[in-house]
Amino acid sequence: MITDNVLTLKEMAGYLKLPEEKIERQVLQGKLPGRRIEDEWRFLRAAVDEWLRSYDARTILINQSGALAEDEDLEEIR
Repeated sequence: MITDNVLTLKEMAGYLKLPEEKIERQVLQGKLPGRRIEDEWRFLRAAVDEWLRSYDARTILINQSGALAEDEDLEEIR
């Protein structure tokens, strides 16, 4: 059985190099993919890797659209 594909909270914290508390908070807020099984968290490495790849692009686009919305030169740019 391959278990490297499923990580515990502690393993995920090490993988992302973040404190366990921050990982748990992000999962509870729906910002990071993970599942609670009774008292324990489990993370699918492939889902987290995809989240890491897509997170930056999505955040950049959201930030850019928000920045342009308040740009005084927006009409001139159009």
